[in-house]
Amino acid sequence: MVPLDRLEQITQRFEYIEAQMAQGGGDIARLGREYAELRPVVEEIRAYRELLSDLDSARAMLDDPEMRDLARDEIEALEARQPEFEAALQLALLPKDAADARPAILEIRPGTGGEEAALFAADLMRMYQRYAEARGWKFDVLEEQQSELGGIRELVVHIKGENVFARLKFESGVHRVQRVPETESGGRIHTSAATVAVLPEAEDVDVKIDAGDLRIDTMRSSGAGGQHVNTTDSAVRITHLPTGLVVTSSEKSQHRNREIAMQVLKSRLFDMERQRVDSERSASRAAQVGSGDRSERIRTYNFPQGRMTDHRINLTLYKLDQVMNGDLDEVIDALTADAQASMLAEMGA
Repeated sequence: MVPLDRLEQITQRFEYIEAQMAQGGGDIARLGREYAELRPVVEEIRAYRELLSDLDSARAMLDDPEMRDLARDEIEALEARQPEFEAALQLALLPKDAADARPAILEIRPGTGGEEAALFAADLMRMYQRYAEARGWKFDVLEEQQSELGGIRELVVHIKGENVFARLKFESGVHRVQRVPETESGGRIHTSAATVAVLPEAEDVDVKIDAGDLRIDTMRSSGAGGQHVNTTDSAVRITHLPTGLVVTSSEKSQHRNREIAMQVLKSRLFDMERQRVDSERSASRAAQVGSGDRSERIRTYNFPQGRMTDHRINLTLYKLDQVMNGDLDEVIDALTADAQASMLAEMGA
């Protein structure tokens, strides 16, 4: 049963925020974020309340002999729809990940497989870039090191837009590819892999970094070409001494490189803290959707069979070409639904 008193509290809070925004009072940016979060919840609450009101009206008509048959039909129809409304409301009331609405830092690195793994990493980058473009997101490459054949040795991207982290957070993990490499003359299928990490962008209030905990080195960029690698002494490498995390940035401006490296470092530290808190909160995080385990194989892209399989939810799609062209909504929607179902089960819903 949905707790009606809680629904009333949420509705009153929403109406208070709405009034504050109309008057131009308070922190408009903060109020706007809360308003946007509550609006879909309140819409579900109002729809559910309307259903309950219609049910009460129909039941009241049972006392009228002339309306009794019509009332029974209406009650039957409304009661049949009630579970659907309650399920939608329960989903809307699920605790939200506070980072869902944030931009994200996307990192891709080749794993086992040599040059073929680097080429696959480049394919993954294009896949996410096309997905971002389709959703109207901004896809800004912060760091890119290319291999000799145009693959990727390391990639760091800042993605900005609506609900970026919410849509991409389940992409973290090992992505495996099975195909005949361009460099393979014998036509044999090879297996290689690339690691994807999706981190919510950290805000200044999320992470406090002491200057004494950092070692900042300036160096000459090196490695295979690409527009994001240059030959000046502007590249910056920041080492966070307590954790050993190392971040580099190789743009043309040393000042800009320091900003980029600090932003990536903050996001990595913020992600580490989020994972630590989540692990303490739930020892059973091996429910793999949302575990964010970077070492875990989450997906296989089989080119000879034209299929993509997500191993966490046993979903197989025979439309690999579309997936590699950025058509990711079906698998992301399925992962999101699975995560929501797990949360509902944990809450005893």
